[in-house]
Amino acid sequence: MFIANGKEKEDLEKLAEQEQKLPAEIVEKKRKGTLRTGYTTGTTATAATKGALHALITGRPTEQVTVSLPKDRTATLKIAWTKNEKSGKATCAAIKDGGDDPDATHGAEICSTVSFSKNANKINIDGGKGVGRVTKPGLGLEIGKAAINPTPMKMLEQAVREVAGHQLENQGVEVVISVPNGEEIAKKTDNPRLGILGGISILGTTGLVLPYSTASFAASIRQGLDVATAMGADTVVLTTGGRSEDFAKELFKLPEHCFIQMGDFAGYSIKQCANKMNLRKVIIAGFIGKLTKMAMGIKQTHVAGSHVDIKFMARLAAECEAPPKVVEEIGSANTARHVSEIIKKNNIVSYYDHVCEKVYDQMYEHAKGDLQIEVILFEFDGMVIGRHPKE
Repeated sequence: MFIANGKEKEDLEKLAEQEQKLPAEIVEKKRKGTLRTGYTTGTTATAATKGALHALITGRPTEQVTVSLPKDRTATLKIAWTKNEKSGKATCAAIKDGGDDPDATHGAEICSTVSFSKNANKINIDGGKGVGRVTKPGLGLEIGKAAINPTPMKMLEQAVREVAGHQLENQGVEVVISVPNGEEIAKKTDNPRLGILGGISILGTTGLVLPYSTASFAASIRQGLDVATAMGADTVVLTTGGRSEDFAKELFKLPEHCFIQMGDFAGYSIKQCANKMNLRKVIIAGFIGKLTKMAMGIKQTHVAGSHVDIKFMARLAAECEAPPKVVEEIGSANTARHVSEIIKKNNIVSYYDHVCEKVYDQMYEHAKGDLQIEVILFEFDGMVIGRHPKE
């Protein structure tokens, strides 16, 4: 589990405004400071648990509950429905609300079924249908256990103690978290790649979802690296997105956990790789636009003002001894893709390798020489058109 602190936290906060192309209405809300904070799956599961236990003890449903969050915060969530069973169980559901940063789990129904046991003061929390099971190391969770992270687990335990109180002196409480559509939702997440199978994870370090948080993306990168190294991988492939990852998988027959989407966070990802003692090699794979930005020395490729410098691309062409007229034409191009079309039309065969070499130089220096690095540049149909170093 990733928690940013110190300088790393400062760096991530600086990136927060630069993470992605946002819809106009979100940009306006960010400007006004009115983005709506949401709640994690952990907070939602805790609310459902508190509601279910209240129903089990009193025999009555409740419309909303207040749950305790880390750092002495609280949150009040609505209960969607409650069901008391004759078998001595009660189930509640709460709906996961991601605020203005909806992800794959936004709108998911998260349920908690509670019952009493004979084991005094024992609180047992498990995952049921739609909550993933851990099958790989590196996640800070025991293999075979439900994917309920430590902070949500503490929140769930605290909720049980708040509601059950003195009753725990004579009996225990069993809690089962389930997500009816969790298995389908998980296909839209990184869980299968991380070895969390059968459903989503119950997550959260603060209990809150901060809209468009760069830290969450950074956490995903670091978690992917944790799994890869825990599985014994000494090579990882960093791609700029889903398409480049698909092409890279065709090229490199490595296990699924070796592929990590770094998005725009090239510098951050390389530094994290350099900090992994048993990582030997990093392969960077992408298309002309993002790789050109990296070649320019931009470590966070969606920073405001980090547009591809067409003049830089023209200089690269000149370094490849392209005819002056071609260099001039590139200098007037509209986009990196337009430059690529000019390069192909004029058969400047060394150009793409030169871009990769520049990326290599930048990333090797950023990693302080602690990694073997290979750079792959794909054509938009998946063909490898640039590579450094050459095999």
